[in-house]
Amino acid sequence: MGSLQGASAANADRACVHASPAGKVRRYAVPALALAVASTLAGFEVARLHGSARWRDARLVEASSLTAAPSLSISDGNSSLAGGASGIDSLSQLAPQEQAEHLLERAIAHDTQSLEIIGKSVDEWRGHLQNTDRLFDLVQTALNSEDLRVRSSALEIDLAANNLSKSPQSVAHLVQELRNDPADRSSVLWRLGALGNRGVEPKIVLAQLLNYVHDRNEETRYWAVEGLAVLGTDAAINPLLDRFAHDPSAKVRKRAGCNLAKSGMLTKQQRLAAVPELLNAFDDDAIDATTRGWVYGALRLITGAELGNDANAWRKWWANRNTAAHKHPIDHSGILHA
Repeated sequence: MGSLQGASAANADRACVHASPAGKVRRYAVPALALAVASTLAGFEVARLHGSARWRDARLVEASSLTAAPSLSISDGNSSLAGGASGIDSLSQLAPQEQAEHLLERAIAHDTQSLEIIGKSVDEWRGHLQNTDRLFDLVQTALNSEDLRVRSSALEIDLAANNLSKSPQSVAHLVQELRNDPADRSSVLWRLGALGNRGVEPKIVLAQLLNYVHDRNEETRYWAVEGLAVLGTDAAINPLLDRFAHDPSAKVRKRAGCNLAKSGMLTKQQRLAAVPELLNAFDDDAIDATTRGWVYGALRLITGAELGNDANAWRKWWANRNTAAHKHPIDHSGILHA
């Protein structure tokens, strides 16, 4: 696998994609249980494609930039739902599956009205959504949106498709599943993070994820890192930094770095808050050369600065940066950036 050395922020951005709820094996997937694709752009790992017949029992998939961009027919989102009130009335006549697919498509195309309707309707869809290729593609695309509100809508629809209510009972149910099935904790850890992100028992969710992020099993730690990224609270940042620097598995370290830099539900400001610790990593003798390369790539993704692999240059840039110039510009569109 390549490293992040020499990768621009723009190229690295294309390599960090979200983990998403997996349904059946995709139409274009190779006939194998797992597919590992190395990124030629930035070197962040892309994971294996697992599938089953139902979302409820599925593992999660972290697709690569080579396979995770399905060809979707998403129309221009500059206008709201066609027909105004009449368009909304006609939408209500559709089955929940069609409503969810149509509205998520519009949300991906930056239609803010669709985001609002998803928020109001998703509870009614719970238990009525099917794992179609179309919905899978839309959820995957939404999880890679630059707008965290669109990513949030994808989380909501995934939870509804798995018949998980946003309640303490759902958290308790998933915690019990973690104990009952130690061989496959992937989807449970991811969806625990999603529930915590939606405001359901975030402290309990964090405690569970912190417990499993040090598990002996590499796959369990990997998906605990995914859960922390989806949780997206301030308290998730330091554990992600720790795993990025010190996890014994290169696979887990890569994914922790990618989640700090681009994936998951952290905001732009939260990612910037991690920069000082990323700079401190250059003084950590326990960090190998490959991981140091990934740190440079994470810094490029977070800041957008096109500096090379020179720790002193990065420290100088960070210390002397003009706060106003490097502050994320005011966005009157209301988009919440990752």
